[in-house]
Amino acid sequence: MGLTAVIVSVDGTTPRLLTVASQDGEALPSAALDDGADTTLEKGVRRLVSGSLGLPVRYFEQLYTFGDSKRAPGRRALAVAYLALARHQPLSGPANPRWRDCYELFPWEDWRQGRPAVLDGVIVPALERWLGRPSPAQLPTRTERAELTFGTGQAFWDPVRVLDRYELLYELMLVDEADRDRRAGLGGPCTEVAGAAQAWAGPLGGPGGHVLPSPFAEVAGIGAPLALDHRRIAAAALERLRGKLAYRPVVFEVLPEAFTLSALQQVVEALAGQVLHKQNFRRLVAGANLVEPTGELQQRTGGRPAELYRFRREVLRERPAPGLGLRRLGGL
Repeated sequence: MGLTAVIVSVDGTTPRLLTVASQDGEALPSAALDDGADTTLEKGVRRLVSGSLGLPVRYFEQLYTFGDSKRAPGRRALAVAYLALARHQPLSGPANPRWRDCYELFPWEDWRQGRPAVLDGVIVPALERWLGRPSPAQLPTRTERAELTFGTGQAFWDPVRVLDRYELLYELMLVDEADRDRRAGLGGPCTEVAGAAQAWAGPLGGPGGHVLPSPFAEVAGIGAPLALDHRRIAAAALERLRGKLAYRPVVFEVLPEAFTLSALQQVVEALAGQVLHKQNFRRLVAGANLVEPTGELQQRTGGRPAELYRFRREVLRERPAPGLGLRRLGGL
């Protein structure tokens, strides 16, 4: 039984994920459960984060238990994963911790500069080949899955379906972990899916990865891989976090005590991977009564001072779901 922490922060406009060096490569912080010291799972993950990394974490939430029979070489390994939020700060330690840009792992998830080039350059062509191969009985299911995950056809892109998208890319052999797991005998895509994969060539045209020229080629896939199934765990955490933006004030856990409304919007956009309409966003914040002015101003070089705000913690007692009310972030 192990503990894994997905620690998320925001540095300016960049969402960050904490990774460490491990014998299996770049990984999420993990540790074995200590039966003597860890009387609860949460105490164990706090020991992992605060003791091993020296990082003050403001928010913990149990994410999921990952226990596929072949998720680790040679043994059945259960990992209880936690989502943690922290304010951004420099890191140091024997495990070489670093803040990794979340969208280096998931370049298809960042829409702030428009539709990611990797979608039309690599992913959509792969989906079209996948949809062109099934039996008549499989086609409706595959079509629906492509529409719901990647917004193909007449469907809209749903920013919350992060894990669904990663798992489909894994099946299509478009991420490194799929080929790595297949070679290590840890499962990987099924024969039928692997057989449906074709040679995809041409430049990616965007950051965060390279094109797989063949289903089993020894080249990098899309986005930066992590050890074991840790990128899958990270995808589950980003999905959970995006969903929570609608109904829990978790965004304030990565902000300083005092902040501008522009900084608040930038942090929400960074985590959501979406550009939000400024006036609509401010109306949502005002309507939710989440913040209050501090009475102080942030001085800007060459510009008007900006008013500083703080999170109204009283809102946690005032109503059961004190979030921003974002049903579908892409709809703003």
